[in-house]
Amino acid sequence: MVLGRASAAKASPTGRFAAFSFVDRITSIEGVTRVSGLYTIPSTVSHFPVSLVAEAIGQLAAWVGMSAVGFTHRPVAALAGDTRMHRLPKPGETLELIVDIESCDAEAIQYKGRALVGGQLVLELQDTLGSMLDIHEFDAPEALAADFEVLKNVGRAPGAFGGVPQPALTDIPSDRSDRLEATLAVPEHAPFFEDHFPSRPVYPATLLLYAQQQLAQRLAQALAGCPVRVCRITNVKVRAFTAPGASLVLSAEAATPSEGDLEPILIKVGASANGRTIAGAKMFFAPDSGESA
Repeated sequence: MVLGRASAAKASPTGRFAAFSFVDRITSIEGVTRVSGLYTIPSTVSHFPVSLVAEAIGQLAAWVGMSAVGFTHRPVAALAGDTRMHRLPKPGETLELIVDIESCDAEAIQYKGRALVGGQLVLELQDTLGSMLDIHEFDAPEALAADFEVLKNVGRAPGAFGGVPQPALTDIPSDRSDRLEATLAVPEHAPFFEDHFPSRPVYPATLLLYAQQQLAQRLAQALAGCPVRVCRITNVKVRAFTAPGASLVLSAEAATPSEGDLEPILIKVGASANGRTIAGAKMFFAPDSGESA
């Protein structure tokens, strides 16, 4: 069904439904198979990482997934098989979000999605799986249900998001030319924790991916000898939650692309906490044409 539109509800400048929420309005819902929505990147933010476009697609899927199970469970961690970046989103642009849900129950949600600006692709997600956990651990179900009704009906006023800081990375010295390591200092306090999640603050996996991308991009650029852009990310796996104030060790290591890979540079990234691997992915880079993600 195509949903009606009225005047948008104002979002709080901080806290839930504002600090890390990337759906302004749900424009149509077709059962539990397809959902569309809109998100306008505030023109006041200095940058909007492309990983947050993936976050927006995931949040749109999550709204329908939570609704489908009566707000008893919510998806909180994802496995993404293939993410393709087409261009960097810009502050002030409106993302058109489209999600196709392949399956959804109280155990997991599987979906694919895409984001467009002016009809042009920005990002595509394929083979994405989110585990569903007890919603009470993360947020109040009645509050989420009320937010969902706002998004389906009047929508919320754009512009509440205030941006995210650059990852706080500190290089770990090494004499290897094909590998970089750095520590990531997860902030103890940050506005996004108020929205992710109110009952149990968790460092967003998409911000961890952004930090890993920064390290991988430095290595890819050094290997290429020219500016590069990330074109594709595969095999994204997040194995554990990261709490506020945590210290992680990130790694980026050059690998050889397979014959079927079109991009010339492959960097494998990882993240560990206390010696235990918590996340990993493969990132593919190519020479930058001017709109690096």
